[in-house]
Amino acid sequence: MAKEKGFVTEITPQSEDFSRWYIDVIKKAELMDYSPVRGCIVFRPEGYELWENIQRDLDRRFKETGHRNAYFPLFIPESFFQKEKEHVEGFNPELPWVTEAAGEKLEERLAVRPTSETMFGHMYAKWIQSYRDLPVLINQWANVVRWEKRTLPFLRTSEFLWQEGHTAHETETEAREETMRMLHVYRDFVQDFLAIPVVVGQKTPSEKFAGAVDTYSIEAMMKDGRAVQAGTSHYLGTNFAVAFDIKFLDRENQLQFTHTTSWGVSTRLIGALIMVHGDDRGLALPPKVAPTQAIMIPIGPPKTRDVVMPRVDELFAQLKAAGVRTRVDDRSDVSPGWKFNEYEMRGVPLRIEIGPRDCENGQAVLVSRVSGEKRVVQQANLVEEVERMLEEIHHDMFERAKQFREDNFKSLETLDEMKAFLEDKRGFVEAGWCGSAACEKTVKEETGATSRNIPFEPTSHKSTCLVCGEKSEHTVVFARAY
Repeated sequence: MAKEKGFVTEITPQSEDFSRWYIDVIKKAELMDYSPVRGCIVFRPEGYELWENIQRDLDRRFKETGHRNAYFPLFIPESFFQKEKEHVEGFNPELPWVTEAAGEKLEERLAVRPTSETMFGHMYAKWIQSYRDLPVLINQWANVVRWEKRTLPFLRTSEFLWQEGHTAHETETEAREETMRMLHVYRDFVQDFLAIPVVVGQKTPSEKFAGAVDTYSIEAMMKDGRAVQAGTSHYLGTNFAVAFDIKFLDRENQLQFTHTTSWGVSTRLIGALIMVHGDDRGLALPPKVAPTQAIMIPIGPPKTRDVVMPRVDELFAQLKAAGVRTRVDDRSDVSPGWKFNEYEMRGVPLRIEIGPRDCENGQAVLVSRVSGEKRVVQQANLVEEVERMLEEIHHDMFERAKQFREDNFKSLETLDEMKAFLEDKRGFVEAGWCGSAACEKTVKEETGATSRNIPFEPTSHKSTCLVCGEKSEHTVVFARAY
């Protein structure tokens, strides 16, 4: 971004190179920077505030459903991973290990946590003795490390931030209810707070979490047609309870294994947010999550400053008191036009313009980042008008994203149709699947698409498998994914 001598320097158009567009936008909007460690990023304040807003709203939802926060160690003994075979096999390729400390070789290697099921399992075995101790409903906000071979800021990094919930229950029924409850918390949050429509469903066996009995996900479509797994919830059965000996005396005084769950979302939600709503002008942030919801820009020549700024300050104080995240840009070394472009690129949902004539008439001009609509409102009603327009912008963003998904969502019958669609266009494909891992593998090998989930609400029910033509067991959503 150059100052005054030029407006927004060129952002690669999405249609030309979507990946380049993404990098251009997050760099120019100063959301992150690259660290000296491969695959790791530095969250700059604009980017970290997005995560803080996500964290704040999700944390409220977790606590409303009875969960409490705790914190568990970053380092996990290697022996813990050996206790649940499928779990260690799933994560072993991504694990970084600590082998020395204080100049001495460790007796046992320590993994830098990729996820914490094993550590929670160890501690729950100590804490849970009776059915009276259940359920245990704990969430952790933390960082995790998975040594990714291919990285992309926010969406896939070697270290990332997330939350991971881990719960223990008396019965399978209670644990499955928890699994679905948290899946729906994620669905509601992503749709209502981030304005991103999602496909909700169950993962196929080959795509489920390592060590889980069943995995459920919410899948979002990016503007290049690729999928992002926006959140997952896992029913772990008694797998980790058996591995870590998490037993309790039931109501008949018999020893039983607990049924456990885990669920999580991460900072990849920031990447999804950018890719779902951004355009060739830069970021477009939904008002509920935007660090700055409204930017106030005084208009007019320097000689009118003494008239305009006192009124701007008064209105700013009113908006701030009402809880609207507002900033004032009263710099005199750059023009209003430069500021307009700057804050559009940064994705601020609403611009408020106030000049000397507006002060005379008791008016202000509101401009939507998404639609470009200009609305002249009375200063006396500014707070109400700003809140109303922010709500409209949020709704508009969700509806636009939903329409885009519908326009790029195809229900198909055969693998050849799927190949042609993905070569020609982009998006999600809904098709029948016989349940065979071989047919699922064929789809991936021939199209580059993977099964995203078995949707709870498919647009149609397929009778035959798209690969082998045999009877379909499930209707599945396939897509290329990040």
